[in-house]
Amino acid sequence: MSESPHHTPLFPALYVVATPIGNLGDITLRALDILQRVDRVAAEDTRVSGQLLAHFNLSRPLVSIREHNEREAADGVIARIVAGDAVAYLSDAGTPAVSDPGARLVAAVRAAGLRVVPIPGVSAVTTALSVAGMTSGAWLFHGFLPPRSGARRAQLRSLAALPAALVFYEAPHRIEETLADMASVLDNTRQVTLARELTKRFETIVTLPLAEASAWLAADSNNVRGEFVVIVYAPATDVAIDAEAMRVLDILQGALPPTLAARLASQITGRSKAELYKMSLAMKPQTDT
Repeated sequence: MSESPHHTPLFPALYVVATPIGNLGDITLRALDILQRVDRVAAEDTRVSGQLLAHFNLSRPLVSIREHNEREAADGVIARIVAGDAVAYLSDAGTPAVSDPGARLVAAVRAAGLRVVPIPGVSAVTTALSVAGMTSGAWLFHGFLPPRSGARRAQLRSLAALPAALVFYEAPHRIEETLADMASVLDNTRQVTLARELTKRFETIVTLPLAEASAWLAADSNNVRGEFVVIVYAPATDVAIDAEAMRVLDILQGALPPTLAARLASQITGRSKAELYKMSLAMKPQTDT
């Protein structure tokens, strides 16, 4: 791909372009150059991307590629690239295909033997991690948890013992329920960073014990507004062992009587059979709400 400005044609390819998550000043010079030179722009929402292009005095043909039509629309993008076009793809904000539409499009273009070019920029994940101040480097990006409490708790139980920070996205209408489930399923002494409205006017970043997160939300109605990145710090070693024992027990008791489940879980984890039996009796099956 040529580095000379504006009038040099781009190589026919799909250009996956990261865009600001709030502050428009965060767009990169390379992104602006690419958006000025592509033949057309495929967008998660043409209205949102149209406003972005207009802000920077750019005008390009727009085509909508949303989650529900991504597979079908990919054929049209592929045909354009085969015909010699350079096509940019934009999600509504941030880096496409990171808990956003775009992954199916990228996979289809690659499967067709065509080039995909990343144009990096803002991501809410790395933005939040950069200000969390975690001293351990291990982290796992999970994205959005299931919307129903039962499935959400089951997912959290499967992640609880991992020796890494857990990074989630969450919507404002579910943040209270999600934090309540986290405090219930995970060790609530774990630290959590809540980052809302990143790069926007009312950006808020707070770190506190998970046990105090729900109270922080309730203290001010503004605290539940906006999109969230939630970072749950890694568990202490002994907590991780406890969580792993609970995970094994939860799997076994789904198919076995409590006594047998406790005995096998004890053999697998090294934990006391009597203690695991008590845990088995205390653990109630979760149902979606």
